[in-house]
Amino acid sequence: MSIGVFDSGVGGLSVHRALVRKLPAADFIYLGDQANAPYGGKSGEEIVELTKAGCVRLFDEGASLIVLACNTASAIALRRLQQTWLPGYRKSLSRPVNVLGIIVPTIEAATGLPWEHESERRGDKVEKVDILAVFATRATVASRVYEIEIDKRRQDVAVFSEACPGLAQMIEDGAGAVDLAKTIDAHVKAITTRIGRPPDRAILGCTHYELVADIFRATLPRGCPIIHQPAATADAVERYLERHPEYDPGTGGARRFLTTGEPGAQNALVEAFWGGPVTFEAA
Repeated sequence: MSIGVFDSGVGGLSVHRALVRKLPAADFIYLGDQANAPYGGKSGEEIVELTKAGCVRLFDEGASLIVLACNTASAIALRRLQQTWLPGYRKSLSRPVNVLGIIVPTIEAATGLPWEHESERRGDKVEKVDILAVFATRATVASRVYEIEIDKRRQDVAVFSEACPGLAQMIEDGAGAVDLAKTIDAHVKAITTRIGRPPDRAILGCTHYELVADIFRATLPRGCPIIHQPAATADAVERYLERHPEYDPGTGGARRFLTTGEPGAQNALVEAFWGGPVTFEAA
């Protein structure tokens, strides 16, 4: 058995790397749906079907637990798959399997509260508001998942989201640092203008963006903390496995990388981020 990690492309490697560091003995199999990337501009139905197909492939490869290392898939597809598809599919496999996302642990990290917590709505005036900027794909921004779920838990946190169409594809294609910095700077300036002041904190709400977190850090105001999804997700998965020993992560430390796109070595940006060559097999 193993842990599956699914993303539309290479961005999920940021979560995969954090998971490997947290659970070094576990067996991992990564699937990037590069043939259909990016997901951010697709319809909800397309995202659900593509995510389900990726999960089926990973379960077929022996995964017992899958982490959707993609904000768009987590925001659009996860709940529907958990409620309408996974129960029946689990019975057909006759073994324990589950699918988790990355938005829940991110919101827990952003609010400092467990997912189960919902604040009592009060009429008291909030004296100081913490401004949280979320940079994400169009689909994730359109879902308003961060605004809705954070508002349920913290009335003193105001969320502003900035859609960054094309940025994930630039990263996927190995764009140069100058072009990436220009694009990211434009989005930081745009959201700052809408807020009326710089944000207090930021979430990189697409795992591709984590690969260029250093550029975001240089562009955001000095001292503006970035909430890192990979670390939050790895911590959450470790706790989940402790509570659910029925999911077998394996013990051989195996690492496999699959893609629906062009197999072979990935671009230099990915290799630099990962710390060595990353070679994908054909899915």
